[in-house]
Amino acid sequence: MKHNFNAGPCVLPKQAIESAINAIRDFDHTGIGILEISHRTPGWERIMAETEQLWRDLLNIPDNYAVIFLGGGASTQFFEVPANFLNKKAAYLQTGVWAKKAVKEAKLYGEVEVVASSEDKNYTYIPKGYKIPADADYFHITTNNTIYGTEIKEDMDCPVNLIADMSSDIMSRPVDVTKYAMIYGGAQKNVGPAGVTFVIVRKDLLGKVERKNPTMVDYRTHIGDEPKNNSMFNTPPVFPIFVMHETLKWVKEMGGLEAMHKRNMEKANLLYGEIDRNKMFVGTAEKDSRSIMNVCFVMAEQYKDKEAAFMEFAKSKGMVGIKGHRSVGGFRASIYNACPIESVQALVDCMKEFEKQNA
Repeated sequence: MKHNFNAGPCVLPKQAIESAINAIRDFDHTGIGILEISHRTPGWERIMAETEQLWRDLLNIPDNYAVIFLGGGASTQFFEVPANFLNKKAAYLQTGVWAKKAVKEAKLYGEVEVVASSEDKNYTYIPKGYKIPADADYFHITTNNTIYGTEIKEDMDCPVNLIADMSSDIMSRPVDVTKYAMIYGGAQKNVGPAGVTFVIVRKDLLGKVERKNPTMVDYRTHIGDEPKNNSMFNTPPVFPIFVMHETLKWVKEMGGLEAMHKRNMEKANLLYGEIDRNKMFVGTAEKDSRSIMNVCFVMAEQYKDKEAAFMEFAKSKGMVGIKGHRSVGGFRASIYNACPIESVQALVDCMKEFEKQNA
């Protein structure tokens, strides 16, 4: 049996995959597959409206927020956010490589103040005690740092418009959407495959910038007069949205975000508990900043020479995708929503067995 700990694209619910396979053969009993269907057919318009409604139901998104699905990944949003929100100055919290890339893109549009950064310790912690400038047009955060295994786990009170890249922890816990001006992210962690980006944005905040943006960059372009017209200005990424639809149906069936958060905490506590107990391994993120989505760890100093051996041992036990990012090294287990606790237990057992044989 294989245990998928890939950081993204990553493990998806089995029922979403089965539904996608069936839809490729025949979508909505039309005799035509989802990869061939017109996005203007009634069946597809229904899927679009249902997908938006699933987002609204799961996150309690108020009516004054638009939910849209776009192409280009979260990296495209790094410049679309300042294009739509930055007039004079923006503030950013720099907690990882993706946050740093977002800062770089924002600087093309105006002044950017990095209010705090954890780069001094290779992004192993979430900064605290920083001051958000009151004259900033918005404050941008990256809630979960996939590469480094750190996470902002609470919805902060912010004196200016709060914008969050939630690519890798959206739908892992309840979120108070009303505290944010905008939430965005790539889908390829908890909500579907690569190829579609979600944007949740407060509609009354749009159209305030002085610049004239290209049509596709302006978020208002993608907001229709009713859900079935949202995200349909051009052909949407049909197949990724369909898999998103099926994935969110699974999240709802599992009990919603309260249940998902409980499940995710159980998995994270199990794995971090073993890292802290096992003398061969050390967690890389500071304990109060640890992510419940991406668990990063390395060999303890005296066992550094065993790293390659553990990687091979883990692979032999069916562990997939646990190699750490090159900027951190070691190992990373991404335990997103669809990762079963049985897989986490299998990794823990693997670590215990390796310790027994080698420590």
